[in-house]
Amino acid sequence: MKTDSKTVCELRDVTYVYPGEASGRVPGGASGQEPPEASGAVSTGRRPALSGVTLRVQEGEWLALLGSNGSGKSTLAKHLNALLTPTQGDCTVFGLSTKDLNNVFAIRSAVSMVFQNPENQIVGTVVEEDAAFGPENQGLPTEEIVLRVENALRAAGLLAKRKKPTYTLSGGEKQRLAVAGALAMDTPCLVLDEPTAMLDPQGRRELLDVLRSLHEGGKTIVSITHRLEEILRCDRAVVLVEGRIAWEGSIPGLFAHSDSFRKWGLDAPPLVSLWKELRAETDLPLPEIPTLTAMTDSLCRLL
Repeated sequence: MKTDSKTVCELRDVTYVYPGEASGRVPGGASGQEPPEASGAVSTGRRPALSGVTLRVQEGEWLALLGSNGSGKSTLAKHLNALLTPTQGDCTVFGLSTKDLNNVFAIRSAVSMVFQNPENQIVGTVVEEDAAFGPENQGLPTEEIVLRVENALRAAGLLAKRKKPTYTLSGGEKQRLAVAGALAMDTPCLVLDEPTAMLDPQGRRELLDVLRSLHEGGKTIVSITHRLEEILRCDRAVVLVEGRIAWEGSIPGLFAHSDSFRKWGLDAPPLVSLWKELRAETDLPLPEIPTLTAMTDSLCRLL
């Protein structure tokens, strides 16, 4: 992570309770909206989806959000582009408060999001029309939209299907179209919620290569995943457990705490398990981060 980078998103002591969650009447009344200043919101018997979260996302970094199902990862991500606003605490994006409705357009023009279920994101009937939806809403010239859509579809591996109806795409192709739509907006920050969930291994590798290229180009990326093998090129990781930050730090630091993975609800892939066992049982100089290439190099030294 760059030491001189600016803050893109900042959460300060954020607690969020979904309106109507678990029990009782929502204090906000018939509108179903929880007043941000409602200090008693957490005392109503509803378990907060987020509880006292303080976090900064720095410009140019690739941050991984980790945790088991229900840990609050998706809820936190939705705060980063004002899809949700804190029940308590504050969230700012590029210095703009997400609670101010006048800031919503500017925030969403700076932070694009790829949802876990692409069906929630596809609005166009034709592939290229769907990818163009975001840039069109940004009010860009037609020539710029065409160029952005072409580049985004090429990066997502869908350029050959640009004229196809969106309903003809497979689940994995729809996931890639959702990514293409976000890329076409060319925002400085990209948030992805389980973007590889519907992709095969080759599709995962291709998407991670795209994200790596974007990151190297200076784009800020926040990616939610439960696959530890997908975070090896990230700058930093945050582990959420029951709506709270259980751990945060560098990727080498995360793997140094591999004994806590089970407690955090994280599954270690076979390569990480092998790395952990070798560290415990041998003096072999192993890499800080167990990538396939680095592990292969280390094991070849045994021959």
